[in-house]
Amino acid sequence: MEWWRGAVTYQVYPRSFQDDNGDGIGDLKGITRRLDHIAALGCDAVWLSPFFTSPMRDMGYDVADYRNVDPVFGTLQDFDDLVARAHELGLKVIIDQVLNHSSDKHPYFQESRASRDNPKADWYVWVDPNHDGTPPNNWLSVFGGSAWTWDARRKQYYLHNFLAEQPDLNFHNPAVVDWHEETLRFWLDRGVDGFRFDTVNYFYHDRLLRNDAADYRVKTQPEGNPYGMQYHLFSKNQPENLGWMERIRRIMDDYDDRATVGEMGESHHAIRMMGEYTAPGRLHQCYSFEMMGYEYSAAFFRSRIAEFFADAPEGWPMWAFSNHDVVRQATRWARHGASQDALSRQAGVLLLSFQGSICLWEGEELGQTDTELALEELTDPQGITFWPEPIGRDNTRTPMVWDGSVNGGFTTGTPWLPVKAPQLARNVASQTGVAGSVLETYREMLAFRRAHAVLRTGATRFFDLAEPVLAFTRGEGKEGMTCLFNLSPEPVTVAARGLGAALGPAQAVGLEAGTLTLGPNAYGFFAGTAAEIG
Repeated sequence: MEWWRGAVTYQVYPRSFQDDNGDGIGDLKGITRRLDHIAALGCDAVWLSPFFTSPMRDMGYDVADYRNVDPVFGTLQDFDDLVARAHELGLKVIIDQVLNHSSDKHPYFQESRASRDNPKADWYVWVDPNHDGTPPNNWLSVFGGSAWTWDARRKQYYLHNFLAEQPDLNFHNPAVVDWHEETLRFWLDRGVDGFRFDTVNYFYHDRLLRNDAADYRVKTQPEGNPYGMQYHLFSKNQPENLGWMERIRRIMDDYDDRATVGEMGESHHAIRMMGEYTAPGRLHQCYSFEMMGYEYSAAFFRSRIAEFFADAPEGWPMWAFSNHDVVRQATRWARHGASQDALSRQAGVLLLSFQGSICLWEGEELGQTDTELALEELTDPQGITFWPEPIGRDNTRTPMVWDGSVNGGFTTGTPWLPVKAPQLARNVASQTGVAGSVLETYREMLAFRRAHAVLRTGATRFFDLAEPVLAFTRGEGKEGMTCLFNLSPEPVTVAARGLGAALGPAQAVGLEAGTLTLGPNAYGFFAGTAAEIG
């Protein structure tokens, strides 16, 4: 059973979903209480960002104990209760696995840094300095500065692709890989349905420690984050990664109906690498940040989807417009001039019409926007380091808004990030049952996708139309479907002959005498695939 193929997953950020004990931080009991919302929305699975024991330097993406729950989120029993309730509601549970690096507070790193000859000495990436005392190469950290930090105890540098408090594990050491397999089996045995793998292309580094090259795209001025000025040929994306993907698949195949999704952290050739990492015998599905930028055009979406399936006919993508690391889509695409509601409805319907699996970021079903935060309100080390660049981490991670009460029903205490008026106005209670609300549009479209298998797995054929119209078919013949979108706030008309009956959700679409009128941010679905458009 391939339940994951074409499924819709809802991403939950545990700190921000629901606080059950009043300390201002979301927790597992709170998530369990709110699972009904995800099930009623019509999703197939829930992805939980990290809830493991952590000093929270990177809000849980710095793990100090891979097989336990941080007390701020609850207990292992709370987790078991969450999984049981999710399964009662028909939801699969996918949990994050941050295997590339641990916290510097992890006992194994504490042991590794103590000497060069202890049992864990080679579990992390340690390198002698150059003769002049400098790091071994030019590799950069995603979070700023060198990817190497000096440790006076070992008199060596250690590698960290992210924070200095997130040392990279040494995957060239087979014992490290064996240990990670034990962790995966620990959670599979507890009943999880799958894993989302953080930074899935980072695990292995070049053994020769060769310098990364300058980005082949000419930079006319420095970037806010210089990491983007390099082409990361050797610090990540190594061929050994693929062998680890194959081992992960063998582990998963020992259990029934489990699935994996990888996060492709790459700005070069990401679509091609998504296909490579989901080839038969590797990950089930993979997503990248390709659709999480500021581009919102027919040509862009057409090119991304067409490229994936042309390069990887046996692979499988997961598409997402937003997540916990980027500016929310309603904020990113507001510059296109559409009304917030119209754009939010269209973006949700568009994403849910794509061939592949889909991931929704919590709050997007409300048309939520980024929260404007002052420097002193930030907790995110990346946001603080690169201020005032719009990194979009704390700004997108503010609490879920359930109703119009103080703090939006998220907590009875002081929330870890503020709930401000623009976000409070877009809450679940005020949109529930309101025809045409963003929330009800998502529910309608999710039900439509679930009722039509062709929208989950049917092949895609694009019409060659000028901007701003995106038109494509899903599947073939009478069982197929034609999908049309006007990706602009201005009305357009196109010639259309042979369209079948209108189906499902629609916004500002009219057909008369062979002419299709698409109003601002319009969308519509029609039976069959024989239409001539344009």
